[in-house]
Amino acid sequence: MEKNIALSQRESYTPSSFTHFLWWLATAEKEMITDALIDRNRYRIIGMTVLGTWLFATTTWTYFFSTMVTDPFIYISLGLFMGFIILSIDRALIKGITKNNKRKLTPLLLRGLLALTIGNFMAQPAVLYMFDKEIKVQTSFDNENKKIAKRTELDSLFKNQKVELIDNKNKLLGQDETRYQEMLTAKDHFLAETDGSGGSGKVGISTIAKAKLKEYQKLDSAYRVMASINKIKTDSIDVALATVAIKIKKEEAGFESLMNDGFLTRIEALTHLLDKNKALQYRYYLIVFILMLIELMPVIAKTILPTGTYDEKVKLREAMEIEMASYNIQREQLLKEAYNQMAFENDKEAISAFFSFTKADRNEKIKAFSQRWRDEHHQSFDGLWEKMKKDIISKQEN
Repeated sequence: MEKNIALSQRESYTPSSFTHFLWWLATAEKEMITDALIDRNRYRIIGMTVLGTWLFATTTWTYFFSTMVTDPFIYISLGLFMGFIILSIDRALIKGITKNNKRKLTPLLLRGLLALTIGNFMAQPAVLYMFDKEIKVQTSFDNENKKIAKRTELDSLFKNQKVELIDNKNKLLGQDETRYQEMLTAKDHFLAETDGSGGSGKVGISTIAKAKLKEYQKLDSAYRVMASINKIKTDSIDVALATVAIKIKKEEAGFESLMNDGFLTRIEALTHLLDKNKALQYRYYLIVFILMLIELMPVIAKTILPTGTYDEKVKLREAMEIEMASYNIQREQLLKEAYNQMAFENDKEAISAFFSFTKADRNEKIKAFSQRWRDEHHQSFDGLWEKMKKDIISKQEN
């Protein structure tokens, strides 16, 4: 024969630890949802969406920080921390969606805007991971273009200085060439004069030939002196040009050392890829939309799922707690008023007793003051009154 069990004991539901965890993710109160048969599964579904979003956020943030730091302990810790922040935000969002405000447009828009903002940013690391190979190739091209642009910028920056140095060097070399040609012309005139092929037509060293020799030697000496001086100047210009070239190389090397494949660099490369590849744009925006839906899942699930007995119980429980809190405050106020009233009455009785018990003693003290005043003829009545006010008359409470 079957045992007859009382109605209150026929159903005994004990949720698992994982179910408790999902309910916590869905911000459900386990004490109240345990008896809500239909809502148990609903809030498990919401908890699963929050769990998926939490894991996705932790993974994407970990990858995001891995593009900036190399220590696994640091970027994993930062990824877990940011995942916890996203989890807290999601729990706050779905906790704010209740039966009363589920159909109100403004709260939904605010929650949707916040979720879209977070989801859009979270989608970027995931997209970078998906297109990692293509982005690395584009990053290499972008870095080379940046190097070329930097080299052009440096050439433009040092252009005036280099042009001035080269012009000065060319002027000095031009002076040397002019003097050298003058010296060669004088030498040719001297030789033509000695062999009779030019000038006076006399062969040998004549007076005219000696004069031309002297002129040639003078020009040769002047050329050698100028060439020596200009050589020092041109060497100095060459050193200055070499210094400029070293500066340019140093700036280029410093700029190349800053080249990296960090997050912003990859985002820039992804933008260039999208600009150049129209077929990629459609797939990119589709992937971003899908990834954003992952962040929106908890809000969407909490919004579209119907409300059941749990939400009604929460509403009634909250109303009851508000009413009980108001009732308790009123009772506490009444108790305090009763205490103050009874304290007033008892204090009043104590003061009356105090004046009654001290009345005879006060009269005796007044008589003593009067007798002393009578025996002391030098004290005035006003002086007696002042002493009485100080020692016997009561002072009013402020």
